[in-house]
Amino acid sequence: MKPFEYRRAATAVEAASAMAEAGTLAIAGGTNLIDLMKLQVEPPDRLVDVTKLDLAQIADTDGGLRIGAMVSNTDLAVHPRIRRDYPVLARAILAGATQQLRNKASVGGNLCQRTRCPYFTNIDQPCNKRAPGSGCGAIAGVSRIHAILGASKHCIATYPGDMAVALAVLDAKIDILRADGTAHSVAARAFHRLPGDQPELDNVLEAGDLITGVRLLRPVGGKQLYRKVRERASYAFALCSVAAIVAMEGGRITRADLAFGSIAHKPWTDDRLSDLLVGEQPSLAVFDRAADILLDDAQGYGENDFKISLVRRSLIATLCDATGISA
Repeated sequence: MKPFEYRRAATAVEAASAMAEAGTLAIAGGTNLIDLMKLQVEPPDRLVDVTKLDLAQIADTDGGLRIGAMVSNTDLAVHPRIRRDYPVLARAILAGATQQLRNKASVGGNLCQRTRCPYFTNIDQPCNKRAPGSGCGAIAGVSRIHAILGASKHCIATYPGDMAVALAVLDAKIDILRADGTAHSVAARAFHRLPGDQPELDNVLEAGDLITGVRLLRPVGGKQLYRKVRERASYAFALCSVAAIVAMEGGRITRADLAFGSIAHKPWTDDRLSDLLVGEQPSLAVFDRAADILLDDAQGYGENDFKISLVRRSLIATLCDATGISA
């Protein structure tokens, strides 16, 4: 591991100001960053410890909730309001990692976790995300876990997290403090980026930006589900996941919000699915049409071709569960 300087920030403004300096990263739980430092994928010059910042509260706000960036994944998943009003978020978090990791992982850090592409985590392999201009080894190589939507010729990696998929379907907002002390927010759906020609940029954060919290809107009606498909039952990243909020009235769908994980460089949403589903009576034929829309631009890279049909089946199964019809 490369030697680095360490400091502990006393305030959020101090942390953001320190992070504006090149080569500086924030550390909270460290469940992803420490691994990347050991592998020399992330070799920071300085670390700013943000664990003592006053950002570990979950508070009511305008009928919704504001979740501090330092709230642990465990505390968030078991919070009574989350379990009652936002169960898709609790289910997504509990589907990820192990209890020990959830105890350490923070909300802000979870949002910033990096891809698990084996070419990214191996510094001897080409990877445009880690070393821009070196190429994407996954395109003609090992691509089983990789993107089928939104990829580019420069990168086919996926965002690996679960929590952010639930935040996308809940239309959450992410609060960010800038180095100059000003604050702004960004929609969870817009926080992560597609690779384009800059795959090294995972999200919209700039130097000196610090996530301070996440805001959830007022609770919504309907059934909330999170389906995660993975190689084994525990401690595995998704091959695909589906977060859904679906409401029914009079035998017809009145709400259908959907977000998908591990199929793109970011949690994937497509408003065309809601446009199709709302007002329809649930049926396998309608759900199949929704899958056609979702996957009309899907592309596999050989080893991950199976994900296209896997996502179709996962979407249909989730909608069947949400509407109570037989698959």
